[in-house]
Amino acid sequence: MDWNHLRIFNSVAESGSFTRSAKLLQLSQSAVSRQIGALESSLKVLLFRRHAGGVTLTKTGSELHQAVKEMSERLARAMVRVNEFRDKPEGPLRITTSVAFGSAWLSARMSAFHELFPDIKVSLLLVDNIELDPQKGEAEVAIRFKRQTSTRLIQRSLMSVRYHVFAAREYLAKHDTPLRAEDLDQHQIIVYGEDVPAPISDINWLLRAGAPPNRPREPTLRVNNIYGIYHAVRSGLGIAALPFYLSESADNFVEILPELTGPSFDVFFVYPEDLRHSMRIGALRDFLVREADEYRAKIGADIRQRKKTRR
Repeated sequence: MDWNHLRIFNSVAESGSFTRSAKLLQLSQSAVSRQIGALESSLKVLLFRRHAGGVTLTKTGSELHQAVKEMSERLARAMVRVNEFRDKPEGPLRITTSVAFGSAWLSARMSAFHELFPDIKVSLLLVDNIELDPQKGEAEVAIRFKRQTSTRLIQRSLMSVRYHVFAAREYLAKHDTPLRAEDLDQHQIIVYGEDVPAPISDINWLLRAGAPPNRPREPTLRVNNIYGIYHAVRSGLGIAALPFYLSESADNFVEILPELTGPSFDVFFVYPEDLRHSMRIGALRDFLVREADEYRAKIGADIRQRKKTRR
């Protein structure tokens, strides 16, 4: 069976359209149609039902699609293992994590990693609300925010991150700086939206901090993305609780109410057990462990300095 036919079949099955598949594959629609027709003729079965909105899989097509997906995943994992038979760390390396952590903490350290390992070609796959699976070959490394339960995954703890309360200098210039949690009643609060699952539990704790029992504050804005909340605060809209690492890239951020203790979460470096001996993954793991150690030390020094200043 022609693998190229199967590759095109899988693209059409995933996209549900000859037109969309042709754009993704950079082929003409007629070329895609001919390839699917050739595959159906060779198998002597109908794989798709055509309709005005695109195509849907027949029962036979669905079974073939599942088989091709499994073949693609196995091929991707095999290609990853092939890349390990080299004398030095080199080759592609896909890392998946959340938009906020990847855009702020992780991407800020990729320049230093590239200087150390220029032959490792990193791709950052930043997604929220879904998780790409390293066990299926969707990425080689995942940065996760809770301990994984699969025995087929290796995980290394990198750090713990705590939520702190921030506002932009521009906002505080127009409003009184809150000195107590109760003062937040007079301020514009930005929180995580409730329409999608939150990345950690009790993420909107700031609505209750210092508020009367059973009467939380009403937020000024809800955003279902941590990075979106960061930009809203940075623009001067209001006050929000954010992971501390986001303050690194905002020179107008001011931490307020440092005595408030927000939730924290652990950060884990995760990769498949069958890539245990990968030189590329080992290089990245050791690099990020060193970076996390330096980050913890820097945060600790900053906190001690702020306490000394307040005294």
